[in-house]
Amino acid sequence: MDLDLSPQLPKRVYGGDGGSYHAWSPSELPMLREGNIGAAKLALEKYGFALPRYSDSPKVAYVLQGCGVAGIVLPESPEKVIAIKKGDAIALPFGVVTWWYNKDDSELVVLFLGETHKAHKAGEFTDFFLTGTNGIFTGFSAEFTGRAWDVDGASVKALVSNQTGNGIVKLDASVKLPRPNDDHRDGLVLNCLEAPLDVDIKGGGKVVVLNTKNLPLVGEVGFGADLVGIEGGAMCSPGFSCDSALQVTYILRGSGRVQIVGIGGKRVLETTVKAGYLFIVPRFFVVSKIADSDGMEWFSIVTTPNPIFTHLAGKTSVWKALSPEVLRAAFNVPEDVEDLFRSKRMSDEIFFPPPQLKE
Repeated sequence: MDLDLSPQLPKRVYGGDGGSYHAWSPSELPMLREGNIGAAKLALEKYGFALPRYSDSPKVAYVLQGCGVAGIVLPESPEKVIAIKKGDAIALPFGVVTWWYNKDDSELVVLFLGETHKAHKAGEFTDFFLTGTNGIFTGFSAEFTGRAWDVDGASVKALVSNQTGNGIVKLDASVKLPRPNDDHRDGLVLNCLEAPLDVDIKGGGKVVVLNTKNLPLVGEVGFGADLVGIEGGAMCSPGFSCDSALQVTYILRGSGRVQIVGIGGKRVLETTVKAGYLFIVPRFFVVSKIADSDGMEWFSIVTTPNPIFTHLAGKTSVWKALSPEVLRAAFNVPEDVEDLFRSKRMSDEIFFPPPQLKE
């Protein structure tokens, strides 16, 4: 595989006083198209309002910073209005209509990761807006719209033309939108910063896994996700998704080194990643990360609802399962070397603290 796996930053697509929308392009990150993956960010300033829209792709939304309000309408269901904050993950299946609003002084930023197998463009999300200058009903004739909504021509003109914004607008401070309902979060949102940890290794790292158990809607979007943080100098074990899933990783905080090894033992990526960058690990390729001194945190989706990983180091690794005789034959080493190999990492978990913490 000769695809360029280099991590990339998103590019601005549109925006104005109310905020902006940014997306990663398949032309700069070819694995988006190859893997049918989409990635984008929505940033709303104070009073910024992202107009109601639906998408051609299922997604997971993750709130990167700020607080705000989101409206979500599942097919043939009433509107749910939820307060959102940093760390919230929201599964958005096909057919969901959403709107987003920020009433706070600090910027609200939401990351969207998803699959584009049924999208109009491989590797890109296409949103269909219900209102605004590019809204769906700007394309229908006044006759069709009037009959569909059972309103007169003047009302049709006002409803279709009064909103002069495109995608994102800035509302007047006097505009009142629905108040959030805490009960609406149930089954719709999981805050990854408050959820029980699936892995917690002192000096190593922490993991929260998003799957059908803690957020059932994940089953409808078709992929799982996780939030991972590793301490300064710590290493994330080399491993791969053993159920043919792609791993799509967005760096939230800190920096570190990443290596990916693929077919024929070829190292296909060796680089340093920083906050804001996104990269994709191809199916069955092995990835490992080592954090810089300030640690590193990332949010990933894995293109299966309940991902399974095979680790190639640590006590849960395949080496632990293989018999000593097989290891000696496979490595072509004597017993003392195999014993040393087995003893060094077989008691560790998937995260390894820096060497000075191990002594």
